[in-house]
Amino acid sequence: MLVTTTTSLEKKDRIQDARRSGSQPLLPQRVQENILTKDDYQIFPHHAIGPGKIFIGYESLANWIKSYPNIIIDGYNGVFWQDIRASLSQIFDSKGLRVNWIDVASCMKSAEEIQRLVEPFLGGPETLWGKKFEYELKDFFHSESLDAIRPDDQFDVIIVYGTGAALVNWEHAPIIYMDVPKNEIQYRMRAGSVVNLGNNQPERLSDMYKRFYFVDWVVLNGHKKRLLNKTSIFADVQWLNSVNWMKKESLHDALHSIGKSVFRVRPWFEAGAWGGQWMKDRLKGINKDEVNYAWSFELIVPENGLVFESDGYLLELSFDFLMFAESKAVLGKHAKVFGDEFPIRFDFLDTWNGGNLSIQCHPTLSYIRQTFGESITQDETYYILACKDNAQVYLGFQENIDPEKFRNALENSRINNTTVPIEEYVQVHTAHKHDLFLIPNGTVHSAGTNNVVLEISATPYIFTFKMYDWVRLDLNGEPRAINIEHAFNNLDFERKGDSVGKELISNPRIIQEGNDWKLIHLPTHAAHFYDVHRFEFDSSIKINTDGSCHVLMLVEGTSVSVRTADGTTTIFHFAETFVIPAATEEYTITNLGKDKAKLVKAFLKENIDFLTL
Repeated sequence: MLVTTTTSLEKKDRIQDARRSGSQPLLPQRVQENILTKDDYQIFPHHAIGPGKIFIGYESLANWIKSYPNIIIDGYNGVFWQDIRASLSQIFDSKGLRVNWIDVASCMKSAEEIQRLVEPFLGGPETLWGKKFEYELKDFFHSESLDAIRPDDQFDVIIVYGTGAALVNWEHAPIIYMDVPKNEIQYRMRAGSVVNLGNNQPERLSDMYKRFYFVDWVVLNGHKKRLLNKTSIFADVQWLNSVNWMKKESLHDALHSIGKSVFRVRPWFEAGAWGGQWMKDRLKGINKDEVNYAWSFELIVPENGLVFESDGYLLELSFDFLMFAESKAVLGKHAKVFGDEFPIRFDFLDTWNGGNLSIQCHPTLSYIRQTFGESITQDETYYILACKDNAQVYLGFQENIDPEKFRNALENSRINNTTVPIEEYVQVHTAHKHDLFLIPNGTVHSAGTNNVVLEISATPYIFTFKMYDWVRLDLNGEPRAINIEHAFNNLDFERKGDSVGKELISNPRIIQEGNDWKLIHLPTHAAHFYDVHRFEFDSSIKINTDGSCHVLMLVEGTSVSVRTADGTTTIFHFAETFVIPAATEEYTITNLGKDKAKLVKAFLKENIDFLTL
């Protein structure tokens, strides 16, 4: 008889899986060569920061804590606070330390009071969008209760812990900040193990995400920014019963170094109703058992993290920290416009052997500001990374478009679940590899099946007004939300007929060339605040940032090396997104493959005064 045993690690993994619902594996705590492949697309890119900078485990953290009589442990919503307390308490008990734990959640206002506070910013129960919250984290708490928490010398250590713990404002107590990645927060939310700030129980997933986006993340990011220079320890707690952590000085040194060199964020991936198979087949490391992949979060920085490495240990912190600390270095002359918001987004839309995206549009600049509280709008472009011969892009209206007739057809489809002959209203264009389709706000569009789209866009990413979704259900068997009213408040019906081909499909032209290289301009629309270049080269090219941030991707070829002025050399592979901060000033890219390399670069235009209106 074969006897099998279950290790404690396997048990922890099972518990972890029960408390998260997502297909992407956790970041490993240590570098694992079989996962962190060096010869192809990496799902766990990391930045080496030198030895002795990252520490592992609660034992090491407890040893640091015990030197102080009073400690504050703050962090993001989505942290498993009771697990952290239990792990540290076990160690403190073994050392004979008397510890008084004070949960700052006891100072929070009631769920009913908080709901009344946030309700005006949630846009109603049946809508997908709210409006950016206008209060701070402190408004979720009773100030008199926070003030009543005082140090007490009856214990060896007093620890105030939980989201918002630093609001007690103990002047001489070190702060430990616990972070958890945004994708992991959502996996925990879907499993019902995380709820919104101040809530008692899970709600409908779409409502929880809306509350995260428009309320929780707004106040928590503001709180995190205020704590950046006050915090002594930064910790990554995405793993169950373990932690990786680093000291303040190490983090600030790492952020300063990255802010003048080159970096890549950790990508993550999501399935969808129209999702395809290209990423699943081509990108190593992602879960091959997923039904499809529709999106990649290559550089959707409100939800991406940066991963640091020291002595083989890995630690992930949210991208926000880089912008809070180094926005001027990253954005250069454009920092005065965008502040600590990173403005450019790269992601994949995969319809390879999948379906069509919905027929959709995005809000105008004035509409997104007035209605949703965003500062910039969702202006997009579709760069065709790969496609089959029959691939198409829906873009712009037919010359004879009748808005009323079009709306009636859409409303009838929504009510009666009937198909719409979309091509009677919307133009269809054949897609070719390396085409760039321009989608300024208000433009009707969709990517058809059998495309792999590199979406080069402004950062906002959830403001998609679907008008028609091909009468299909989502992966949970539910109808996808249709937003005809919002769409018709924003659609530009003058983008029609022959003007579409002239104004909304980029016409590339060579603007510089040498013996074995070309620089090609792919002009964007006047409404776009970013522009696009493509380098085609056999050996190497030298590029100056001219005081602007560059976002790049190798769209043809195997790999390139990037050498920055500080001597850093990094290798990037096909389809990996990387960022050159403005402060880098100059960098050299060398083609490591046998064939010609093609490299797309997105950057901010010189004149974007219209954003400040």
